[in-house]
Amino acid sequence: MVTLENAANFQSEKNIRRTPSHTVLSVVFTLIFTLQAVLTLGPLIAALFSSFRPGRLLMRYGLSFTVSLKDAGLKNYIELFTGNNQYFRWFWNSFILTAITVVLTLFICYFVAYGLSMYQFRGGNLLFFLVLATMMVPFEILMLPLYREIIGMKLINTRAGVVLPTICGSSTIFFFRQYLIGLPKDLLDAGRIDGCTEFGISVRIIMPIAKPAFASMAILCTMGSWNNVLWPMLVFRDAKKFTLPIGLNSLLTPYGNNYDLLIAGSMFSILPLFIVFLCFQRYLIGGITAGALKG
Repeated sequence: MVTLENAANFQSEKNIRRTPSHTVLSVVFTLIFTLQAVLTLGPLIAALFSSFRPGRLLMRYGLSFTVSLKDAGLKNYIELFTGNNQYFRWFWNSFILTAITVVLTLFICYFVAYGLSMYQFRGGNLLFFLVLATMMVPFEILMLPLYREIIGMKLINTRAGVVLPTICGSSTIFFFRQYLIGLPKDLLDAGRIDGCTEFGISVRIIMPIAKPAFASMAILCTMGSWNNVLWPMLVFRDAKKFTLPIGLNSLLTPYGNNYDLLIAGSMFSILPLFIVFLCFQRYLIGGITAGALKG
């Protein structure tokens, strides 16, 4: 008992000695993160306030944190929801395209990463190196060859032409592989002993364990697909198939700049991303740290 008390006293004294430095670091990190939050949320809050102002004031004063009560109103949002525009068509197109892209990306990249991490075969390391090599190539370099390939496959102005080049992301494969490689291989042997097939092991045993990785990648893939503008702009030629970023960009023309709808539509377009983040945010930190540290 005396030994336990001495150990407890020693640990207490050790914690006391570390308290001042920990306090300083805590204050420094709090200030840094607070500053980062202000710099990140500042433009978003300014855009939110400006979405309630008339377009003429927005053109004259730009984004601002101040809103005059006599000029503020819901006119921009009422016109967005009830006016003669294609906003909800663009919104629906983005929703369908993002849902298809995210689902296919998660499952395809998961199974590719599962094969690279759970099985040892000749050329496996070379294949993984090639996956990493593709991460170093900017999309602007691949854009022209991909565009010619889509033309050759006659997929221009189709959803398949937008989805196919993006469903096998190298960064997503890398993340899943780093997460799965840290799992014990005994899980595979246990599944085989129970009579489970290789596909069943990957789906019924490993996939539930990889739920944090799926949630983290779901958030990142949703953000990437929802905000993607360059590749869909090259593929789609029909205004009825435009996604939300392309449609909002089309509001700015040499013949008139409809900033009323642009700001209100931009703020409303954040809602799906916010909902996805709320649904999966409890898995985000655990999934990212696990995928980054294991291997």
